[in-house]
Amino acid sequence: MNILGIETSCDETAAAIVADGKVILSSVVSSQVAVHHPYGGVVPELASRKHMEAIVPVVHEALSAAGLDQKQIDAIAVTRGPGLIGSLLVGFSFAKTYAFALEIPWVGINHLEAHIHSVFLEPDPPPFPHVALLVSGGHTGIYHVTSHTCIEMLGQTRDDAAGEAFDKVAKILGLGYPGGSVIDRLAAEGDPAKIEFPRTYLDKSEYDFSFSGLKTAVNRYVTRHRNDCSEQLADIAAGFQEAVVEVLTFKVIQAAVRLGCSHIALVGGVAANSRLREKLRLDAAGQGVAVHIPSVHLCGDNAAMVAATGYYYLKDGTGADSGDVDVFSRAR
Repeated sequence: MNILGIETSCDETAAAIVADGKVILSSVVSSQVAVHHPYGGVVPELASRKHMEAIVPVVHEALSAAGLDQKQIDAIAVTRGPGLIGSLLVGFSFAKTYAFALEIPWVGINHLEAHIHSVFLEPDPPPFPHVALLVSGGHTGIYHVTSHTCIEMLGQTRDDAAGEAFDKVAKILGLGYPGGSVIDRLAAEGDPAKIEFPRTYLDKSEYDFSFSGLKTAVNRYVTRHRNDCSEQLADIAAGFQEAVVEVLTFKVIQAAVRLGCSHIALVGGVAANSRLREKLRLDAAGQGVAVHIPSVHLCGDNAAMVAATGYYYLKDGTGADSGDVDVFSRAR
């Protein structure tokens, strides 16, 4: 089954074709980073306009790269939410119309479930059940995954997502947008022990997160040391990053051990962070837990993970949608 996946939840216009939920035949992502960089974050109105410009060329490129004709597409999977409503509507409307024209089934996909499925596009996916840590710019949560279509949330952030905190701290430090990659690179040059920022565990026995206070702590440090802050940028970045990574790692490993799961999946845009990947693997190994992380190109928003998720919903007969479903902005 060849599934065409479409993703427009935020600022990437993406299309991909995946065979049988596992084999990526093509994956095309059109980024808007250059458009939003001057504003220090995503501007929703600009994002939706750029999606309208890019959606048709991106889908055509995905078909061409896969070497397929549109008549060889068996179904379409498209992101319904959560995300920016204007952006979601572009991809969602296109997908429904395209499926209607081709007379093939289509299914709306939860963006968070799609991230969790990104690890199944790798050669060695985790078995069921396992625990997934999803860390991105808009979402941070821990999930108990018992099948492709049965995923239970164990905990989530109460305020800022981890990726959002990275972007805000990068802005405080004058590093630009997006902040995740630049802080990751800068932190490698600093000493994470030199400036110790608070670890917000909240209740250590639970799985919720909070990163707003950590962001505030960084802002206060920068304000107090404004005169010599430029000389400490690497150490500040390293200290901040270590505080985030320690909390994420502690909670997801604790969840896996308590649930008797010997496998953890790390997914989402922040899963590309080199320190998080390193520490999670190291600490999990000490508990006899294996860690599965998708390739960096599958960590960020992409349509291959959407197509893969759609395959499993269509396969079990519960996924095909009708014209009366709509997009949603918040996770359910």
